[in-house]
Amino acid sequence: MVSIHARLLAAACALATTAHAVTPIEVEGKDFVNSDTGDRFQIIGVDYQPGGSGGQTKDSDPLSDPKACLRDAALMQRLGVNTIRIYNLYPGLDHDECASIFNAAGIYMILDVNSPLYGGYIDRTSPKSSYNDVYYEQVFGIIEGFKNYPNTLAFFAGNEVINEQSVKSVPAYMRAVQRDMKDYIKKNVKRSIPVGYSAADIRPILLDTLNYFMCEDSDEPSSHSDFFGLNSYSWCGKSSYKKSGYDILTEDFRNASLPVFFSEYGCNEVQPRIFTEVEALYSKEMSQSFSGGLIYEYSQEDNDYGLVKINKNGTASLLVDYDNLMEQYGKLDMKAIEASNKTQTSYKAPKCSSNLIQNSTFLDSFKLPSRPSKVQDMIDDGLKDANTGKLVDVSSKEIPQTIYNHKGNEVKGIKLEVLKDGQSNAPGEHTSGSATSGGSSNSDEDEDQTATGAAGQTSVSLGLLTGAALLAGFLL
Repeated sequence: MVSIHARLLAAACALATTAHAVTPIEVEGKDFVNSDTGDRFQIIGVDYQPGGSGGQTKDSDPLSDPKACLRDAALMQRLGVNTIRIYNLYPGLDHDECASIFNAAGIYMILDVNSPLYGGYIDRTSPKSSYNDVYYEQVFGIIEGFKNYPNTLAFFAGNEVINEQSVKSVPAYMRAVQRDMKDYIKKNVKRSIPVGYSAADIRPILLDTLNYFMCEDSDEPSSHSDFFGLNSYSWCGKSSYKKSGYDILTEDFRNASLPVFFSEYGCNEVQPRIFTEVEALYSKEMSQSFSGGLIYEYSQEDNDYGLVKINKNGTASLLVDYDNLMEQYGKLDMKAIEASNKTQTSYKAPKCSSNLIQNSTFLDSFKLPSRPSKVQDMIDDGLKDANTGKLVDVSSKEIPQTIYNHKGNEVKGIKLEVLKDGQSNAPGEHTSGSATSGGSSNSDEDEDQTATGAAGQTSVSLGLLTGAALLAGFLL
C-alpha cells in the first residue's frame, strides 16, 4: 500500500513539472515542419523589441519582465501570431518566465544572438577584430539560455551585417559564425536548432547573399545557413503582387533549397497600414517560395511601425494597425497553409563555387577565418557558468493591465490561454476580450495606482511551484 507521504510527495513533484510545451520545429528541405506531425509550419508572426534598439541592458531585455510578457503574449495570442522575433537579449538575465509564457500561448521564438552592447556583435567595418572569445560569450550564452525551451524555433547569426558599409570579407565571417554556432549546438544541445541569416532586400547583392549562405562547402560542412530571412518593405498601402515586386521575389527564391521567410515586412509609407500583402504572402503561389513572415513590429517606437502602444504605466493601447492585421490574419486558410508539401523537401543545395556570385563587389571566396582557440574550448567543454534556461509552469489567466482599443475604449476580458501540449497558436482561435463604451485612452493617468495593481499579480504559477517544492522538502 502506498503511504500518504509517498502520494503527497508524488503530487508535489507532478505539480512542479506540469508546464505544457509546443512541439519543436525542424527544417526539412525548404520547409519548416512540425517534428511530431510532419505538417508544414508557416511563420505568422511579429518582430518584438519593446524599447527599440535601446530596449536591452545588462539589467533588462524584452524577455526579462514576466508581467510585460504576459500582457504582450495575450495580445499576440489574440492577434493570431505563432512566432515572434527578438533582436537584443542579454544572456545573464533570467528568461524562464517569459519564455514559458510565450510557450504556453503557443508562440515560438526566433532569437538574434547578437547584442548592441560592447563586444556583442560582429563589426561590419572590422570583422576580424570583433571575431573573438568575448563575442562568443554573448553568442553561446544566448544558445545556452534558450536551448531547453521547446518554443525556441531558430537563431539568427546576424541581421543586415552585409550592406553598403560592410567590408568585403564580412560574408566569410558570418558563415564562420554560423559554423561555430552549429558546432556548439551539435556538441552541447540535445536537439537540432536551426541557424540562419537575416538579409536586407538590397537588389544588386540579394541573390549573391542567398547563394553565399545557402551553398554547401565540403571543407566547412556546418557553415551553410539552415534558413534565410529577408527584410523587405516593398509592398506599401494598396499595392499588388506585381507592383510591389513580390512576383520577382517569388521567382528569385522559387528554387532555394532552404526555408526562406520575411524576417521583417510591413511598409508604413501609407498609414494606417492595411496589410493586404498578408493574403499574397500566404497564397499558394508565394508559399512555394516563402515560409511566411514577421510583421515589423509589435510595439510603437519612434520609427512609427507599431501595432500596440505600450504606456508608461504598463497599460497598452491597440492601434488601428493591430485591428487591420488581425482582420487580414483572420482571412487565412490555415488548413491549406499547414498542409505538408512533399515536393518541397527534394531541393538540393548547390556546391559552393565562385560561379554562384555575380556581383563583383560581393565576396566570391568561401575560405573562412580560423576559429580562435578559446572558442574551440567553449565548444568542446560548453560555456562555463552559463545561465541555462528551463520551462516553468504557467496558468491561464486574465491579464491585469488595462487595455484600450484605438478608439480609447477599454477592452475587457483579454486573457492568456494555456494551450494543450503540442498545440501552437493560430489566427481566430483565441480572441478573448470585448470593448466597452466609455473608458479613457489617457492611460498614463493614475500611473502609480495602475502599476501597483499590476505588480500585485503574476502570470507564472511560481507560488504553486514554490509550494510544491516546500511540501516536498517538508515531507522529506
